[in-house]
Amino acid sequence: MAQPILEMRSITKRFPGVLALSDVNLAVERGEIHAICGENGAGKSTLMKVLSGVHPHGTYDGEIVYEGQPVAFSNIRQSESAGIVIIHQELALIPDLSIAENIFLGNETATRGVINWDAANSRAIELMARVGLRENPLTPVKNLGIGKQQLVEIAKALSKEVRLLILDEPTAALNDDDSNHLLDLLKGLKGKGITSIMISHKLNEIARISDSITILRDGRTIETLDVTAGGVDEDRIIRGMVGRSLEHRFPDHTPQIGEVLLEVDDWTVMHPDDHHRVVIDNASLTVRRGEIVGIAGLMGAGRTELARSIFGRSYGSRHSGELRLAGRDLKLKTVHEAIRAGIAYVSEDRKGLGLNLLDDVKTSITSAGLDRLRKGLTVDEREEVVVAERYRRSFGIKATSVADGVRKLSGGNQQKVVLSKWLYTEPQLLILDEPTRGIDVGAKFEIYGIVQSLAREGKGVLVISSELPELLGLCDRIYTLAEGVITHEFAKSDATQESLMRYMTAERDN
Repeated sequence: MAQPILEMRSITKRFPGVLALSDVNLAVERGEIHAICGENGAGKSTLMKVLSGVHPHGTYDGEIVYEGQPVAFSNIRQSESAGIVIIHQELALIPDLSIAENIFLGNETATRGVINWDAANSRAIELMARVGLRENPLTPVKNLGIGKQQLVEIAKALSKEVRLLILDEPTAALNDDDSNHLLDLLKGLKGKGITSIMISHKLNEIARISDSITILRDGRTIETLDVTAGGVDEDRIIRGMVGRSLEHRFPDHTPQIGEVLLEVDDWTVMHPDDHHRVVIDNASLTVRRGEIVGIAGLMGAGRTELARSIFGRSYGSRHSGELRLAGRDLKLKTVHEAIRAGIAYVSEDRKGLGLNLLDDVKTSITSAGLDRLRKGLTVDEREEVVVAERYRRSFGIKATSVADGVRKLSGGNQQKVVLSKWLYTEPQLLILDEPTRGIDVGAKFEIYGIVQSLAREGKGVLVISSELPELLGLCDRIYTLAEGVITHEFAKSDATQESLMRYMTAERDN
């Protein structure tokens, strides 16, 4: 049998007070697509940071053998020189630079300190063609969608003569078309001899594209599955990840739906910069008490723009139409007014907009509801700790104390902190934008349970998700949105992935 391109032997990595990796072993065959699965906090990203030199040699125990030779990378530049390139979930691109400038950033070809940009742009076009990116190399990266930005990252990796490509959650923020294009690209790179390691929570994609799957749990290697031998499906992967079967992906739930809570009538929103461009066009929808309502749409359909415009006009330049909550007309002009009216919004951008990563758990949980903790001109710090601890315990947030920094938490636990923050404001309506993006299957189950408990309390919940199975499993009704227009309304019993997709690409429903 041919020697693996990579072996990681007995890797152990400690942080202060935390054993992140314990005796982890990984073997990756040359030319394969090897997936790494595990719940948030299982050690997947940490293991890849050890491999790439982000955590340098000497800060971990164990041995790394690459191309048959022991390696000891002190930084990421050394691993890239060896042909190992990692693409992180948070893309390392500079928005204001062009595609070509980003591709060759830090890897410029210069003569006597002068870069030949004609040659660089020409080479960029060749690399872009290899990844199926048809753009002008002078285009600023900020003008590209997230799917095309991923392709720029891969083109950048190819410019470094990559032999082992590592992708951390590469399709987490992509729509179905962009995801399929990226997965097909990985297959194409495999055909050209490039080995890939992929970390992902999208188990259907992993089962479809991978040759092998290594499962980590609590910082330890559980098993490696040979997908090519057959018998590996999502249920089998889940069993390895969580140590048990999840026969039902969604908790049992019997809806208790009451009177109409939210009414949106003929809601029209203009683009914040181009005041003549309609982003949301005469949208009308309702959410009842105790009801979970979904919004399905392709990326760019206007889902987030609709949600943010409802939430205190935090998106858009001009708004028209009517907004009512519990029968009361709302003329919201700010986010603060929306919060006081009883509306909360959990952003799709958990790290950028949902949390301040410099804060601790306590401050994060109470930040949106500080008015409730005011004691004269100051905040009642003792009560703040009591509140945060209550949410930490009730939501099962895995932190040693509420004084822990949110940056240290896994994605699932960060999302629970964000939910806690908004639930502390005691909203009547909770808007959830991609509530389980980048979260493992076990944490998803817990989040679904929280959402259902809110509905049982009589709150209204509006859910935006790119994962159609999530909407179908969680929601009582679903609206489809296409190019800013609500195209159809489905009862739970009538909705399928096929019917949703048909109206997600349709024109206005008649």
